[in-house]
Amino acid sequence: MAIKKKDILDKLAEEVDKLQDEATPVVTSAKAKKAVVELEKEEEVELSPMGSLLEENPVKIPEVGDVLEGKVIDITSNSLLLDLGCFGTGIVMGKEIKDGLAIGKVKQGDTVSATLVDIENEEGYVELSIREASYERAWDDLEAKRDIMGVVSTKVLDANKGGLMVEVNGIMGFIPVSQLSSEHYPRVEDGDKNKILELLKKLVGKEMQVRILDADRESEKLIVSERAASSEKEKEVISQLQAGDIIEGEISGVVDFGAFVKFLPAARQGSTRDSDKLEGLVHISELAWQMIGDPRTIVKTGDIVKAKIIGIDETRISLSMKALAKDPWSEIAEKYKVGDIVQGKIDKINPFGAFVYLDSDIHGLAHVSEFQEVYPGKKMDEVLQGGQTYAWKILSIEPKDHRMGLMLVKEEK
Repeated sequence: MAIKKKDILDKLAEEVDKLQDEATPVVTSAKAKKAVVELEKEEEVELSPMGSLLEENPVKIPEVGDVLEGKVIDITSNSLLLDLGCFGTGIVMGKEIKDGLAIGKVKQGDTVSATLVDIENEEGYVELSIREASYERAWDDLEAKRDIMGVVSTKVLDANKGGLMVEVNGIMGFIPVSQLSSEHYPRVEDGDKNKILELLKKLVGKEMQVRILDADRESEKLIVSERAASSEKEKEVISQLQAGDIIEGEISGVVDFGAFVKFLPAARQGSTRDSDKLEGLVHISELAWQMIGDPRTIVKTGDIVKAKIIGIDETRISLSMKALAKDPWSEIAEKYKVGDIVQGKIDKINPFGAFVYLDSDIHGLAHVSEFQEVYPGKKMDEVLQGGQTYAWKILSIEPKDHRMGLMLVKEEK
């Protein structure tokens, strides 16, 4: 039963003819018949009933790709028949049914949507795809939720070194590692990607609440964020915190630029759920008063520490451990004075000078220009070695800025 414009118009014409026959009186005389014929011709020239009907109710002939609605008239194990009205009978076959719609949920009389695949298949039916219609509806829903920043539930299907594969509305999506919440972010001290992957794989099968960041139907790209979905709840709790608050928590990870601390805010004290904890960062410069090359020399994962909140930026909490320790530079005048000759160990040598520790907390800089006054034409690394102790003269002390200027004392031969 091919759907062609002529077939549809013929079907509509039959209905009009029935109405016209019922409304037309029986005419017996030849003269009267002639008058009726002439009147009908005159009306046909002006606008036939069929033409009027089509003009009042224009018929749009469906094309491949259009979404049609039909009433279920028959269900079998491998097909679904739909009544498409004047467009005939449509059929959804085989795998299309299982992929696009759960058969157990559909019954005769239900109205469903399906995409036109073929105007007429080999059996004469209009071939339809519920899967394609479902696919389009899924993208419509994803785009709508993206625009209103809605939160959706998803299940983790797989993991790779870059993040997690998930499924939302039957569409495959991706959560980059950077978009995981603090609860699930993989803290690996040495940044080993294989270790990160091991932690991510532990999340496979887990249900997550996510927010849609990017839903591009054309490229079939779906990027979602767990961190963005949890940020609203975190913001509410974080709003109760303020700079100056003291927190106690556990080091959850150590990286090159600092250490992460998980802690329970006052509003959630007593909770045993890890998801109720907030996480802040102690930057490497805020771990201790001394100069630090590697945060791992100061703290390690699992350590319980106290820190002071020094900044809050939306969901980012900046912490300081050194703010709770006494500033050793506040008493430097009692230990060192300009002009003193002191012993100091070289921590490292840079192109502009050498960093020298006089004790565990106080350090100074021996600038390369001062060194060349003692050893003109020489390079620092030709005379000095990192880790070695030498005699230095204190040239300047600036306690507020934690700076000290040093000059190497040349050894007497």
